[in-house]
Amino acid sequence: MKLRRCALALAAFGLVAAGTTTTASAAPAAAAQVCYNSVVWPTKANVVDTVDITAHKPPTPVTPPYVYSKFFASRYMDRWYLAWNATGTQYYAFGLFLLGSNLYRQTTVFSGSRPWQSKAVRVGTGWGSFKSIATSNYPLKGSRPAYLYGLNTNGNLYRYAPNGTGYRSAGSFAGFRGFKAMTMISEERTYDTLLMTTTAGALYTIHIPITAGAKPVVKLVRKSGWAAFESLAVNKCGVNGPTVIIAVDHDTQAGYQYGFSKFNGTATAMVSYGKVPAVFNGLNHTSQVGFQDILLGE
Repeated sequence: MKLRRCALALAAFGLVAAGTTTTASAAPAAAAQVCYNSVVWPTKANVVDTVDITAHKPPTPVTPPYVYSKFFASRYMDRWYLAWNATGTQYYAFGLFLLGSNLYRQTTVFSGSRPWQSKAVRVGTGWGSFKSIATSNYPLKGSRPAYLYGLNTNGNLYRYAPNGTGYRSAGSFAGFRGFKAMTMISEERTYDTLLMTTTAGALYTIHIPITAGAKPVVKLVRKSGWAAFESLAVNKCGVNGPTVIIAVDHDTQAGYQYGFSKFNGTATAMVSYGKVPAVFNGLNHTSQVGFQDILLGE
């Protein structure tokens, strides 16, 4: 990715220049503003691929998928947060991933020839039984922690808060044994909301207050139709607008794009943009977002 292209992506996410505000009750319309997903994924070849897809019928890749960076033999990767230095001359990405039984933080600097080399440091052990992770990123100074969530094979959803260079336990929630894919859709001052699928094909939101001891509020969004998807890559549309999602079927390496209104249980409006003309050959698939880009999907 050239620096110019990275700046364009940041602008589209409302970081360099604010996008047009979209009515919260309506699903995103491509004609109203530029809405798209920026998707990254680690492959078996230990590289990370990327593609940007405009929200459109049919979905339209900005460029074909290409090798983004040399990477690691990760088995699950969370969002890539895009950032830049004070002079705006250097861009980089950072995020968390699972490799074996360890949790790592990676940094990828966008400079020089491509593919770039990601660097990683271990920040936790004992993650062998976790099948997916998701982070909330509320960057306003002093407002609240940026939580890490882990979905465990024992059926529990665990929450962690930053603790120096690592993480400390911030509670756990039972009742998630039948859940499959997981991603963050809201990161507000007082709560986080995860979007999760079940192995039976249902789609749910999991609203989790940040108050210690508070229980999650689980809402059904759709009863069926989501069983094939193992990855959900989420971006928001504009500054306060709706949510656009690429849902990926790992078995067929196919991705499908959807637009959602503000999530409100079964009353949530949904638009299917269709199959993306690209091959999603990753171990899992996640989104790129600006590090100050707060998801407001619920």
